[in-house]
Amino acid sequence: MTQQRRNMDWMLKDLASSVPETRHVVVLSSDGLCMAQYSTDIDVADRLAAACAGLQSLSAAIATEFPHGDGQMRLVVIEVSGGFFYLMAAGAGAYLAVLADSGVDAGLMGQRMRDLVARLGEHLTSPPRVDGQVT
Repeated sequence: MTQQRRNMDWMLKDLASSVPETRHVVVLSSDGLCMAQYSTDIDVADRLAAACAGLQSLSAAIATEFPHGDGQMRLVVIEVSGGFFYLMAAGAGAYLAVLADSGVDAGLMGQRMRDLVARLGEHLTSPPRVDGQVT
């Protein structure tokens, strides 16, 4: 990974601090590699990234069932007992994942996630890897 990606964690701080009830913020590659995190430790971030890779793959398969769509997953929201999970496409091969407690303002979270992706989308990308190396 480049130094820029290693230093991306600080860019997620605004999202976490501007939406009350935010628990974890993670940026991951489409194959489940944690690229950045804020407000969580690396073990939790790695578990979330791995789970998100499967979820984005499943949602992409579902997206192909819409004949007039482009087959791309844009946003997944899951409500569970105690909170919400958000997964948003965030650039070429990258995703933004957020866990929030049940009191979160869902509209505000969606807006702030979209704003972050729009501002930083070019930085939230994962270039293809060959044999574990970034190309």
